[in-house]
Amino acid sequence: MKTNIICFGEMLWDVLPTGKQPGGAPMNVAVHLKNLGHNPLMISRIGHDELGKQLLDFIQEKGLTTDLIQQGETHLTGVVKANVSDKNEVTYKIVQPVAWDYIQCDEALETAVANADVFIYGSLAARNAASADTLFRLLKQARFKVFDVNLRAPHYDQNTVEQLLQYADMVKMNAHELNVLSTWFTPEIDEENAIVALAKTFDIQTLCVTRGEHGAVLWTDGKFYQSAGFHVEVQDTIGSGDSFLAALLTCLLDGQSPADSLLFACAMGSLVATYRGATPFVTASEIHSFLTPQIQ
Repeated sequence: MKTNIICFGEMLWDVLPTGKQPGGAPMNVAVHLKNLGHNPLMISRIGHDELGKQLLDFIQEKGLTTDLIQQGETHLTGVVKANVSDKNEVTYKIVQPVAWDYIQCDEALETAVANADVFIYGSLAARNAASADTLFRLLKQARFKVFDVNLRAPHYDQNTVEQLLQYADMVKMNAHELNVLSTWFTPEIDEENAIVALAKTFDIQTLCVTRGEHGAVLWTDGKFYQSAGFHVEVQDTIGSGDSFLAALLTCLLDGQSPADSLLFACAMGSLVATYRGATPFVTASEIHSFLTPQIQ
């Protein structure tokens, strides 16, 4: 039986020099989960405009349902201007306010989240009081909560991130985000001690830190697991972290070992970086094919 997973937050258009592409971390995660065999649901809000219609078309083309995606007349569909001049470190200018800042809580959302096995959320959707209120109400209904930290300056603050951490059972962040959080909660200690301190402070079961081309480290059940990165020809890194999370969750939920799960997730993130855009169609079989010569 497939795990019932819900992704909450922004869905938008990344505007690149080469044109616009569908994006938003929660939506990217949902698409990659679908590619890996799940049937996730996406909770978000778009405008009643052409860009919103195109996002709905995209979601449906990827095989996802649009049942929990709201449409509003007041605010436009989200747009982000992405700077990809550094292929390894994409920067973003995120337009505000937009439709996904105003996700409304209702009985349908609460019921869906209460019935889900996994609820995935990030920090960006909490930048506005309306969506933040909805998110915190849904977190109270959720069973297993996965916080994809995803800090986007200046759209976060320490107090909100701390509240989001308090709900989390599992947390994924990158090395830069760990450094930011460490300055708040556990200053002047090394990476491994910072991870353990954060996990214990917020009672987090599983905490993963990605290191870009240098792989990732996973802390779970009181033990550390590490995986080196893979050398690939990078097109852009948009969506790599999102695909990593989808792959890591897929393996852990399937009962695979933490070490194998981490290796698979690092391979997924590396493969996605060899494509342009956030949501290329990368399957489990393609990842295994990529891994076979690497581990022989």
